Amino acid sequence: MEWFADFAKVTFGGIEKIFDVSSVFCEFYIGSHLVQINWYGVIIAFGFTLAALFGGRIAYTWRINLSKMVDVLIYGTFGGIIGARAYYVIFEWDYYSEHLDEIIAIWNGGLAIYGGIIGGIIAGYITCKVEKLNFLNLLDLVGMSLLIGQGIGRWGNYANQEAFGTFTNGNYGMMSDKVVSYISRHPSKFGLEGVADIGGYIEEHNLFVHPTFFYEFVWCMLGFLVLYIILKKFRKFSGQLFLCYGIWYGTGRAIVEGLRTDSLYIGNTDLRVSQLLSIAIVAVCAVLLVINLIKVKKNPKPIEGVDFFPEGSAKTLKEKKAEKLLKAQKVEETAEEEDENG
Repeated sequence: MEWFADFAKVTFGGIEKIFDVSSVFCEFYIGSHLVQINWYGVIIAFGFTLAALFGGRIAYTWRINLSKMVDVLIYGTFGGIIGARAYYVIFEWDYYSEHLDEIIAIWNGGLAIYGGIIGGIIAGYITCKVEKLNFLNLLDLVGMSLLIGQGIGRWGNYANQEAFGTFTNGNYGMMSDKVVSYISRHPSKFGLEGVADIGGYIEEHNLFVHPTFFYEFVWCMLGFLVLYIILKKFRKFSGQLFLCYGIWYGTGRAIVEGLRTDSLYIGNTDLRVSQLLSIAIVAVCAVLLVINLIKVKKNPKPIEGVDFFPEGSAKTLKEKKAEKLLKAQKVEETAEEEDENG
């Protein structure tokens, strides 16, 4: 077994150290067949696991039936993968219309996060209807979990040296041999048409690219903290956290997408699909959030629709303490009554 093969030399503006970054986690042979496991997949799996664990913890706290939540997780994951691939293929149809056999080849890359969210939500909605779970509470749980998975998953882009932005002279810019190779294949995206030695030009002018993967990672982690505070202090209605997620993530994605050079476009226009969709999502979520907050202020009521565990199953720590206290009080009252009667 060979570990950490295929290194890329990565540098950052303002940092003298050169980082050796591999896209390959490990590779080994099964018989004569080479099996390669990439860091991208490992990191995505790690982010997904943390998101699922957090979602499970919140589901337990809200006393949502965990066996039903597992069904939502399974079907939502399948729906997310299908949606992510379909979204990407649709906007790259000029290529896939001539390579139909590659449509299902997700192992070669080509998954769009917005497509994954849409597909996962549709699958989750259908599963909630079948399982009789409150869909809006599920969306709140999903919104926070998504920020964990999306933020951590962006480090997979770092391992692949992809999803970066345009040139920047900032101290946090990034450059690597893989980035130079990409720029050499797409010089028009960087305003370098006609430059013969692109690698030499980049080195001479000390150019770097925006590490947009890192920007999105930071934005997602900050968003998670914001939503967690809202969960603990300011949650007024079911669906509020997901609307806040839409506003937060959509705003950050619209900004970051404007810096990237590998965006999906609408036809032959300069309109970036994800940027326009992000702006639309922010607008819709903001309007719905304001409308619902006004409704709640005019007619305050407790959040409803939590699906409880069957009777006799696990109880929360607070409930157990309350039951113990109640039993102790009853024993004390009984003892006092016996003293009075005796």
